[in-house]
Amino acid sequence: MEEKTIFEVIHGMDTVTNRLIIQWNKSFNADLGISHILVLAHLREHGKSRPSDIARALGLTPATLTHLSNKLVKKQLAVRVADESDRRIMYLNITEEGREMTVKANVEGRKLRRELFEKLTDEEVEQLLRIFGKWSAD
Repeated sequence: MEEKTIFEVIHGMDTVTNRLIIQWNKSFNADLGISHILVLAHLREHGKSRPSDIARALGLTPATLTHLSNKLVKKQLAVRVADESDRRIMYLNITEEGREMTVKANVEGRKLRRELFEKLTDEEVEQLLRIFGKWSAD
C-alpha cells in the first residue's frame, strides 16, 4: 500500500467529518448546528458554566461561544444567570427545553452512527473505535 502524507490523511478525515455533519444537519431539523448541541451537552453534563470555561473546554473562541449562546438563549434552550455574589459574572445554564433538545440530538446521532457503521464489518467497527479511543485519550 502506498504511504499517504499526513495531509492526505487529514483531508480524508475532514471529508468524512464534513459529510457526517451535512447528513446530521439534514436529518436534525432544529435550526441548530453541531456546535450548539455540544454547548448544550456541556451544560447538561457540567451544569451552569461561565462562557469562557465552556469555550475553553470545547476549543472555541469566546466570540464563537457568544454567537452560539445568543442563539441558544433566543431559542430558550439556555439562560444567562448572574452570579449571586458578583453580578458582573454571568453563567450559562441549560433549560428543560435544552435538555430535551440534547435527547433529540442524541437520537439522531445514534441513527447516523448506525447508518455509518452498517457499511463496515464488525471487525472494522472495532478497529475504528480503538483508533478513535487512542486519539481521544490524549
